[in-house]
Amino acid sequence: MLDFPRWKTISISIILLLGVLFSIPSFLPEKTFNSLPSFMQAKVNLGLDLAGGSHLLLEADIDDLRTTQLTSMEKTVRAAMNGERGPDDDIAIGELSTDGGRISFLVRNQAQLDDARDRLFSQTQGAALTGQRDWNIDIVDTTRIVMTPTSAGQTQAVADAMDSARDIIDKRVNALGTREPTIIRQGNDRVVVQVPGLQDPAALKELIGKTARLEFRMVDPNADPAEAAAGRVPVGSEIVPYAEGEGSGATFEVLRRQVMISGEQLINARQSYDPQSNEPVVSISFDSGGSSTFAKVTAQNVGKRFAMVLDGKVLSAPSINEPILGGSAQISGSFTVASANALAISLRSGALPVKMAVVEERTVTPELGADSIRKGAIAGIIATVAVLVFMIIVYGRFGIYANIALMFNIALIIAIMAAFNATLTLPGIAGFVLTIGAAVDANVLINERIREELKRGRRVFQAIDVGYSEASRAIFDANITNVIAAGLMFWFGSGPIKGFAVVLTIGIITSVFTAVTVTRMFAAGWLRNSRPTSLNI
Repeated sequence: MLDFPRWKTISISIILLLGVLFSIPSFLPEKTFNSLPSFMQAKVNLGLDLAGGSHLLLEADIDDLRTTQLTSMEKTVRAAMNGERGPDDDIAIGELSTDGGRISFLVRNQAQLDDARDRLFSQTQGAALTGQRDWNIDIVDTTRIVMTPTSAGQTQAVADAMDSARDIIDKRVNALGTREPTIIRQGNDRVVVQVPGLQDPAALKELIGKTARLEFRMVDPNADPAEAAAGRVPVGSEIVPYAEGEGSGATFEVLRRQVMISGEQLINARQSYDPQSNEPVVSISFDSGGSSTFAKVTAQNVGKRFAMVLDGKVLSAPSINEPILGGSAQISGSFTVASANALAISLRSGALPVKMAVVEERTVTPELGADSIRKGAIAGIIATVAVLVFMIIVYGRFGIYANIALMFNIALIIAIMAAFNATLTLPGIAGFVLTIGAAVDANVLINERIREELKRGRRVFQAIDVGYSEASRAIFDANITNVIAAGLMFWFGSGPIKGFAVVLTIGIITSVFTAVTVTRMFAAGWLRNSRPTSLNI
């Protein structure tokens, strides 16, 4: 017991000192915190229920998702009918129809019907573990192929789209510079977004709600404006309205349905300024495939018009004066710096796979958060004082050791949470208070075991040594089960439940370290220096 190496004492002391040092920034005012060195600028963030902020509930437009799914499969069908070995391997088909939510087309050469079906079958996939494909492929009237989405396929598509939407929303929200937003799925078609500290949700709603589906499409030069105004356009084209404030008098354009380049081929988007007009624009760049396609399309269509379409609205439709090489372009429109930056963020993070609408909005004021913090602090102070007094009265010197270890435990918990940029919520405060109450459990076990060994007639040195060594087994076993329970809460829980699990796990680990190792170091120092012959505990 007396053999407590100097290196171990120094190591433990450094850990405790760092814990105290890095817990301090979490209690400093914002102005003082910002003046600290960069390595010290880590603190515990407050959750929505403590710092106030915005709560949004978003709902997916399932009809829009099904339309997108149908359009995507239409492109896949056209690509599949083009052979890999050149024009001789192509399968000629008639005009493709998407009426009624199905894809239908005629195979001109009946001898190629089976080949066409095989190609399409390879483009479908299994719908999770249902045993169904995501699309049914049927042959009607001997030469017509009809593809119909299955219910299992649509369910899987919704699940995939919502997972993707959650990830993209997370990227967009974090790009605003906010820290620790809570973004979770709710039900089959909803996403909850909570951003602490954000009191004006207007910009957040606009950023999240923007689908940011960017498309480059050719303007149909054969369209008659008068016919288009009456709703009649050539086959393979459609009427697309201009975005609000765009068009210079025109309200729509007639565009080819085929998308030449999409936002999926973007690798970067940033807000910049037009060198001629000095107006805010969005500069974009494509990947190698997109750059090649962009150069090819513009080279083949010099003198024609090329439309930039964002979320189903035309931003601009300039003429192609010369081939555009290098894989870069510029999106212009009635932008402000803020709106151009928001669009750049949306494009960088990727297009939402489905339109999202805000169906519920709540704002938590800082006053409510301050009240929660005050009540949580009162609960923590009462719990701490009660534990401190109890330990001193019952265990004397060893109770003081336990209390000192408890103070270090609190500092370590805050320091570790700050290092991980963790967020403290009301359930987290509950976990914190629970940790304080449970932190001295290990010391109670150790001290009671020391009492038993003293009653059996052991000397002070032996009683303390046996008390620590024997009680430690039970302490580790008990806390391992608590960590397992906290891990399960973190794995299967969400939002506040995860916050509670994180604080509880950190508290369990630090409390075992301080209650066993730190108090043992104190006891070893006392025994080595005082050499007591009796002990009141």
